Formats: sequence, C-alpha cells, structure tokens
Amino acid sequence: MTGKLHQFDYVFAIAMIFAALDAWNIGANDVSNSFASSVSSRSLKYWQAMILAGIMEFLGAVLAGSRVSDTIRSKIINLSTFDNPSVLMLTMACALVGSSLWLSLATKIGLPVSTTHSIVGGVIGAGVAAVGAENIVWGWKGFSQIVASWFIAPCIAGAFASIVFLISKYGVLERKNSIRNAFFLIPILVYLTFSVLTMLIVWKGAPNLKLNKLSTNTIIGSIFGVGAVATAIYFIFLHPYLWRRVVHEDWTLKWYHVFIGPIYYFKSIDIIPPKPENYEIVRDYYKGKKHEEYNFGKKIDEENVVEDINSSDIVKFNEDLEKLETKTQASIQGNNVGNIQTNTPLESSKSTKQLWWSLFKKPSQWPKLIWLIVSHGWTQDVISNQISSGGFLSGDIKDMHSRAKYYDNKVEYLFSLLQAITACTMSFAHGSNDIANAAGPLSTVYQIWSSNKIPTKSSVPVWVLCYTAACLVIGCWTYGYNIMRNLGNRLTLQSPSRGFAIELGAALTTIIATQLSIPVSTTQSAVGATVFVGFCNKDIKAVNWRMVAFCYFGWIFTLPCAGIIAGLLNGIILNAPREGGVYQLS
Repeated sequence: MTGKLHQFDYVFAIAMIFAALDAWNIGANDVSNSFASSVSSRSLKYWQAMILAGIMEFLGAVLAGSRVSDTIRSKIINLSTFDNPSVLMLTMACALVGSSLWLSLATKIGLPVSTTHSIVGGVIGAGVAAVGAENIVWGWKGFSQIVASWFIAPCIAGAFASIVFLISKYGVLERKNSIRNAFFLIPILVYLTFSVLTMLIVWKGAPNLKLNKLSTNTIIGSIFGVGAVATAIYFIFLHPYLWRRVVHEDWTLKWYHVFIGPIYYFKSIDIIPPKPENYEIVRDYYKGKKHEEYNFGKKIDEENVVEDINSSDIVKFNEDLEKLETKTQASIQGNNVGNIQTNTPLESSKSTKQLWWSLFKKPSQWPKLIWLIVSHGWTQDVISNQISSGGFLSGDIKDMHSRAKYYDNKVEYLFSLLQAITACTMSFAHGSNDIANAAGPLSTVYQIWSSNKIPTKSSVPVWVLCYTAACLVIGCWTYGYNIMRNLGNRLTLQSPSRGFAIELGAALTTIIATQLSIPVSTTQSAVGATVFVGFCNKDIKAVNWRMVAFCYFGWIFTLPCAGIIAGLLNGIILNAPREGGVYQLS
C-alpha cells in the first residue's frame, strides 16, 4: 500500500509539535555554546549576538544540515528490521518526545547538556522498545562512533583552541610590542577563519546547493580563494581604520568609517583633535572581572596585572562599600523592604513574573504581554548574571578570575573583531550539525506518513530543515540566556583573545565532524576548548571544576534519561492491550 497514512495524522502532528520543542531547546540550550564566549568577553553585546546567531544558525541548518540528519535517522537503528513502516514512524515520534522532554527539564534548571546525546538516547530507547536491542547498530559504523566522538571532541577542540591561544599569547599578548605584533598576526587569522568557514560550506557540506558535487580542485580553490579575498578586504578597509583608531588614538572615528577605510592610508594624523580627558578609545573588556579586593592596594602579581590600582580606585571602592552597608541596614530595619529595589537575578525574575501575571489578568494588555515575552531574552544582562554568585556551582569566581592574566585592552579590541567572525563560524557549524537532532527523526516520520514506505538514504526535505531551524532560532532568542549565564565567565575568565581561540577550536572540531557525518556534541567541543584555554593560565584553579563536573553530569545522564522516556512511551503504545490481542500499528 502506498500513499499518505491519514489514519496516523495524529502521529505526524505529534512529531511536528515535539520536533519544534526539540529544536526550540536546541536553540535555548546549545546555541549558547556558540556565542557565550563572545558575549562573556564583551566582544558582542547580547542583542548583537542574538541577531548573528539567528542568521548563521538558520543558514547553517538549511545549507549544510542534511548530511548529519541522515546519520541520526538511519545509522543508529537498522531500518531493515522494521517490517511495518508505521512502527518506525511511531518510534521516531517517541524519540522526539523523549528527547524534547528531557531537554526542557535540563534547560529549565540551567544544565548545559548535549542535544546530540538526547536525540541519540531517544532513538536508541524507542528502537529497543520497537525491535529489540540486537537491532541497534552498536558497532563503529553507528553508536560506538558517536560515543567515541563524545570523548574525543573535547580533546580535539581543546587542542585546536590551545594552539591558537598559545600562538597569540606568546606571539602577541605577552610581547613588549604587543599592538604591533597583533597587526602582523590578525591578517593571518582572518585568512584562516574565512578559509575554515568556506571549507564548511563547499567541502561536501551543502548538498542542498549541490556544492558537494564540486571537483577537488574547485573546492581547494574556493577555500583558499575566499580566504585571500577576505584578507584583501581586511587590508583595504579594516587595517587602516584599526591602525588609526588603536595606534594613533583617533577618538573621532565611528564604526561606519570602516567603509572609507582606504582614505586613512593617506590622511594625516596631525588633524586628529586632542582626546578628551578620561575618554576610552576601546572598552574595558575586563570590567567587573578584576577583583583587586583579593589583595587590595597591590598588584595581584607582577606578571598578572597590566595596570596598577591607584588611590582613586580605593576611594571609590570604600564609597561603594559604605553605600552597600547603608542600604543593607535599611532593608533589615525598615518595614518597607519590598520597596527597596535590588538587581539580584532572583528578585528580578520574581518581579518579571509578577508583571507578566498582572498583564495576563487583563486581556486588553495581552499584546504588551506577548511583546514582553518575545523580547524578554534580549533584555538580559548575561555578564552580570555570570559574575554574580550562582551558588555552589559558581564557587569563588573572584579567586578564579584573579588567577588569569589581564592583557592590553587595545590588543583585546583587535581580537574582538575576529571573535565576532569566529562566533558566526561556530554558529554556522552548530546549525549544520545539531539541526539533525530534530530534523532527522521528523524527516523519517514525514516520509513514512507521505509514502507508507521506509525511506532509504536520501536528502532531508528543505522544508523540514527550515521548520526546525526557525524553531531553533526562536529558542535561542527567547531563552538562550538561561544556559549562557552558566558558561563563559563561570568556567574561566573570558576575554576576546581567549574567546577567539575557544570558538575557532570548537568550530574546527564541529566542521571536521560534520564533513565526516558524525553528530558530535558542540557543547562538549565548546566546554573542552574553554577548559584547555583555561589551562593556558598555568593554574589549575583558573578553571571552575564544579561547573565542569556539572556539565559532565548532564552529559552522562542525558542519554539514559531521554532513552528511558522514549522507550517506555513507545513500548506502552506498541504493547497496549486491545480486543483481539496486543495493539499493533498497521
């Protein structure tokens, strides 16, 4: 029998709903890995990161997401063992239910888990209930390869990130002429970064555009050619702009002056007006992260601090301390404690919920309520939440940050521009790899529902990629901050130079895995890269091991938890008693 299985429209509808929930959780839980370093290091503002994430995640999913999607749906279970297509349809739907429910719980409690683990666990659990454990592909061509990647990915990402950061550290950051050296290194890193992004797209990475059919010579030419063009654009527009801004401290330059960059090769520096007093040419990327109170009034270490703590800092600190003590006493003694405004995340969350509830009770205010819900994720102060106490898991953040070195903000500014590029690269790579976690099972459900046939290896429909990618972007925009605040500065001190290395290392690892059709965990790649860069401080306490252990806790329990939920649900449905025997789909 062929044609659509309209008697199982409800199964297809359930799969659509939970695929959307799964993709939403991927955006809320996993996308933070791509931009946590950029936001934490102040290279990008949160709203800028969200816009870039939405664009790059969607493009990565649609252009290069079908290769790994096919792995998720066909290389974990032996599809030939399914005599009844509708049973496979139900199995994949249950896998989506199990995965999305576990991810919803993990995301709510702020646990950064692997969404790849989750869907693999869901597929295995539902598959065992349907056809037995003996029909799961446990060997190297299936489950074992995926498990190996979970352990190998953090080490590979960490190795890449460490190499990049150590080159930057000893070649630029800790050199006497660090700014000059940075201008020598940046073009090389621009070339490398754009070549990596091009590699992801053309090296068998975008079958929907048929770029995977390009010849080897064309692929190599494209990779090196795009890198060369990007470097040429850098020298024409960015280099003269950055040189004038950083070296000559032209405080009159605006961001849009980049587009007239070539004229600064010839424009005299004598016309630059005197810089206003206390005007900052570049932002302080370590603002709120220098905790001098651990040894107040002195340098923490002769090698660890770029600038001295002056007397005005001490005066300001004492004034702030007095204000805090006065406010605390007033809150204890007064009877109107509720009228005192605080900025703690817990109280802010309570006030937000109260506002939402008050608007919900008035139907005329529902449009405003909808807008507040949609824009809620964009208004979060992620860095303040990271630096503030997060309880036992955060440990002593101030002590951890004080063990890292603080580098020249002008040099960090140059790396911040590169970090925006690597963040986009990482986001594109994430979209291309992790969209499979929702698109793979949904594609199988759709193809069975529409044809009543078990699908063979084929490309995932474009509409499935677009649908799940859109849900992923919405999840990132509305709830991505909840996981992002547990990463970044709570793992180790973040700065643009460190974040650039972390993101490039994780992106390289994800790209390699994508081309090999291995669904790796981008969470593990990002965390592994962060930990290895933290090691470069030569102090084991410069890494928050409580948070690392928390991440591993989530990774270990994700697969069995998602598998148990999916397996129990599929087993109950398939074996539900009915008149005439055990219920079987047909």
